[in-house]
Amino acid sequence: MGKELPETISGYDIVLKELKEKIQNARMKAILAVNHELIYLYWEIGKQILVQEQEKGWGAKVVDQLAVDLRKAFPEIKGFSARNLRYMKAFADAYPDSAILQAGPAKLTWYHNCTLLDKIKIDEERQWYAVETIKNGWTRDVLVHQIESGLYKRQGAAITNFETTLPKPQSELAHQILKDPYNFEFLNLSQESLERDLEKALLDKLKDFLLELGSGFAFVGSQYHLEVGGQDFFLDLLFYHYKMRCFVVVDLKITEFKPEYAGKMGFYLSAVDDLLRHPDDQPTIGLILCKTKNSVIAEYTLRSNQSPMGVSEYKLAEQLPELVRSNLPAIATLEEELGKPLVWDQGVWDGSVWK
Repeated sequence: MGKELPETISGYDIVLKELKEKIQNARMKAILAVNHELIYLYWEIGKQILVQEQEKGWGAKVVDQLAVDLRKAFPEIKGFSARNLRYMKAFADAYPDSAILQAGPAKLTWYHNCTLLDKIKIDEERQWYAVETIKNGWTRDVLVHQIESGLYKRQGAAITNFETTLPKPQSELAHQILKDPYNFEFLNLSQESLERDLEKALLDKLKDFLLELGSGFAFVGSQYHLEVGGQDFFLDLLFYHYKMRCFVVVDLKITEFKPEYAGKMGFYLSAVDDLLRHPDDQPTIGLILCKTKNSVIAEYTLRSNQSPMGVSEYKLAEQLPELVRSNLPAIATLEEELGKPLVWDQGVWDGSVWK
């Protein structure tokens, strides 16, 4: 009798899939355990260096010698350079109590922790970025981007009426997913751009846009069509937030916020709730994104509005300062030297901005 092939055995594929998942999970746990132990080892080394500096006056030369001796003793282990030992010292100094490491740093890679030490000097802010990195699975590059964009101060800063229009805990969650202002510097648009230009540019850079919106947003569509009362209406942008289990309507404005914008958004939210919302979904929320806003007017407008929405500004890339522009060669001079028009994938350079 011939040997039976695995694929002909009943249930073999299911068992194989389950075993692969178990092995993958075990491998990931092993990696995390190794990283956890490494972070604690680095903390202990840094703590010892700090103690010796304070009690016996160790200086830079002693740390340099320590790096040489440790690398000689453990040539197969990387990470014992003098520079890295100083990072360990800074790490122990930033987290004097090892129990603090459990809140975030011990769950991050060493490179993430070094980035936090380099770029964040305030303990509370550093801890916030550590927790958010773990929650959202940020790479080191994404972490750097979020720090440089000032996410800590922007997150949850939008003006909203969620406290009075949404039940808890959705109200707190909804407030935290909105920012103010939104950073659209990646668009390379001029300040005079039209709404259709802004929408098109965001769609062209959808990956960057979703990163700026934050974790949990899934793109549904642009100029999303709704038919209400026999008439056609179009939403600028429609998203679904899979963590909050609700639709999010985004209305783009290239002007300062006006109270009438809230009335239009309220209509959109009612229509989405009736036409798209699943019975298990939470109430739809709205975000009015404006070029600028008067905070007092926005707060007054939302206070009496019964539809859950927020108002935020967006920031485009700043134009070059006058002093810099005055020292740039004229566009005609550049084109003459290059022998062709100066162009870019988003437009043409006029000497100060891309158009």
